[in-house]
Amino acid sequence: MKSIRCWIVSRSIAALSMVALWSLALLCVSAVPVYAQDYNAAARDQVLALEKAWNQAYKAGDTKALAAILDNSLILVEDDGSLKTKSEFLASVKASSGNQEQVAPESLTVRVFGNTAIAIGVIAVKGTKGGKPVVLRERFIDTWINKNGTWICIATNATPITHGGS
Repeated sequence: MKSIRCWIVSRSIAALSMVALWSLALLCVSAVPVYAQDYNAAARDQVLALEKAWNQAYKAGDTKALAAILDNSLILVEDDGSLKTKSEFLASVKASSGNQEQVAPESLTVRVFGNTAIAIGVIAVKGTKGGKPVVLRERFIDTWINKNGTWICIATNATPITHGGS
């Protein structure tokens, strides 16, 4: 009789251990989506702030601030299809006569995919052409990566909006 009791007790303990193990596993698995949501929200906020900092630095002609936001391997696709490197872009900002001012984005969304974020928006660029004020609108796509805990832009593209739609 004693051995049957020991067998029942050991089986009960094993069953409780399995329940505890499964409960712990379920708790860990259910915590992953919450962490991912928090990470994505924080990443979105950081990239949005960097996009705004980019606009302010561009307006001010602050190449030092721009250099900190842009990766050394940056590829910039201009609205005419030509390519610029980071150093070429910074040189063009430095050489700018100040007759062009980039204003805040009209729209901006950020989608996060792990350590990559894509910012998509529309920006208005005020300037002068032939002595007359003009406002050009461009749709842009910026690609950001999280490099050693810091978000940095690795690619950007701007396409002129030539029709009346958004």
